[in-house]
Amino acid sequence: MEALIQRHGLSRPPSLPKTQTSRSLKSRLSFRPNLPICSLPSFEAKGLGSSLQGLRSRGKVQPLSSRNDGRLQICRAASAGEVFADDGGSGIQKANKFLGVEVTTLKKILPLGLMFFCILFNYTILRDTKDVLVVTAKGSSAEIIPFLKTWVNLPLAFAFMILYANLANVLSKEALFYTVILPFIAFFGLFGFVLYPLSNYIHPTALADKLLASLGPRFLGPIAILRIWSFCLFYVMAELWGSVVISVLFWGFANQITTVDEAKQFYPLFGLGANIALIFSGRTVKFFSNLRKNLPPGVDGWALSLRGMMGIVVLLGFVICAIYWSVNTFILTDPSVPKPAARKKKEKLKLGVGESMKFLLSSRYVRDLAALVVAYGISINLVEVTWKSKLKAQYPSPNEYSSFMGDFSTCTGIATFTMMLLSRVILRRYGWGVAAMITPTVLLLTGVGFFSLLLFGEPLTPVLGQFGLTPLLAAVYVGALQNIFSKSSKYSLFDPCKEMAYIPLDDETKVKGKAAIDVVCNPLGKSGGALIQQFMILTFGSLANSTPYLGGILLVIVLGWIAAARSLDSQFTTLAKEELVTETKKASESDANGSAYAKSQENSGNGSVVGDETESSDVSALKNPAPEGSDSSEETRLPRS
Repeated sequence: MEALIQRHGLSRPPSLPKTQTSRSLKSRLSFRPNLPICSLPSFEAKGLGSSLQGLRSRGKVQPLSSRNDGRLQICRAASAGEVFADDGGSGIQKANKFLGVEVTTLKKILPLGLMFFCILFNYTILRDTKDVLVVTAKGSSAEIIPFLKTWVNLPLAFAFMILYANLANVLSKEALFYTVILPFIAFFGLFGFVLYPLSNYIHPTALADKLLASLGPRFLGPIAILRIWSFCLFYVMAELWGSVVISVLFWGFANQITTVDEAKQFYPLFGLGANIALIFSGRTVKFFSNLRKNLPPGVDGWALSLRGMMGIVVLLGFVICAIYWSVNTFILTDPSVPKPAARKKKEKLKLGVGESMKFLLSSRYVRDLAALVVAYGISINLVEVTWKSKLKAQYPSPNEYSSFMGDFSTCTGIATFTMMLLSRVILRRYGWGVAAMITPTVLLLTGVGFFSLLLFGEPLTPVLGQFGLTPLLAAVYVGALQNIFSKSSKYSLFDPCKEMAYIPLDDETKVKGKAAIDVVCNPLGKSGGALIQQFMILTFGSLANSTPYLGGILLVIVLGWIAAARSLDSQFTTLAKEELVTETKKASESDANGSAYAKSQENSGNGSVVGDETESSDVSALKNPAPEGSDSSEETRLPRS
């Protein structure tokens, strides 16, 4: 045996049972002292093979390697998370954990979570403030929003993305991050403390009045863009904060530094954290909006509120930069922190508009899925702009409007948080079809109530008066409920159902369908509602005159949405059942093959043959040690293939 140890560097169980003295498993797995090999813990012989296999499946033990200089290496430390200690087989030394999560992972996740919270906190403040500025400004109204989205926001968004793509080619990732986010921080600080106080001097009010007198009130929206250009610029920058800082900067950075397992575990928690940020930022907007109540007459309360909110935005902007710098400087340079594996760049299928339309028309399944996306985009825009026009009529003061929006954001955060917790139960208990129908049903019911109060509210005045409501205030509350529940159901149910609908498709249809919807349906849904409203305003003279027609269009679109969801549900269920049958058949075949292999191993005897140190033979040797009482005086040779 000593000669064997000198040649092979370890003692292995004999291939055939021999009479030996009783020896423990640990003594049969002794190693040469000069080898950088970790000792195994004192597992029972029967369970060692399965234990090693479980560790190997989790990436903790690498497969047995080939011989180097006649020595066999049994295991190597595979990660910083769990290491075998060479302490005579006392056990496994695990990494430090907090709340079940490795501390090395928390070093990345906690800063990312705080960074995401700050970004969403700022976005809620900016989103509420931008509506207050452009809707309540003198000479403007909610009619400005569809024109602003189409003719200002969209072109500037395209221009920014072209600029971003060019900067990405010449700047490092860190320099690109600071180059993009710092102008946002500077602008919002400049607006709150310089541009807004000077707005009466820099806005061309006289020119706008002349244009409005000559063109007529139906052009109030387009002319208001010129009249309050600095407010419109704030609106665009606030919109870009959501698309650029959240989607591009944050998620790009998060995907860059997190592993796939970490993303699966923590990204859903980021979604819940976003709604918590929504709740707290809504309270912040409410607090600053109510400052006017304690001010003496003659003081511009909205200017003071705006400075306070923009001060918070700037402060949290610098906190975001500080977190980004600290993660890159101290955390990503730590060798103990898990790093994501290098990912191969996948070629993304790009379809032109014509190709996308052709593919959409060729597949009923994809047509129905596209109808869902377009219908949601148009419906939410039709209701939201009309609701904001009534909100201004009820709360004409910027502070009152902003205070209501603070409550609205808080309620939206609470509702979305609750719906995200309930969404898994709904999908598991009632299935895809019910989950997909909830969003259009909510829009239909609340939409009917909202437009009914606008069109037929006067006869209901005595009844509403008993509850302390007017038809206008009741319409504002119903419109708020519609926006709250439609957005919460969109984030918690509509988006997951949309992504689930791609799963049972074949690879070609899945890739081409998603590309077609991204190219045609997403932009069409977002701009379709704005284009319809612009046409109605220019045709009938104002948004109020267009209300009956907008209500009818909304009813038709939502009913079409429900029909498409029902059609898609039947197709999705059929495809999902077919896929389930296929997977079950494959699993049965795999189990049968595994049973045949196990039976062949049993018939081959309890010895183990080691070729060039393959993984299966080594594990088999550890699982079939020599029986107690076998003789070890004879030298046992390891056969070679």
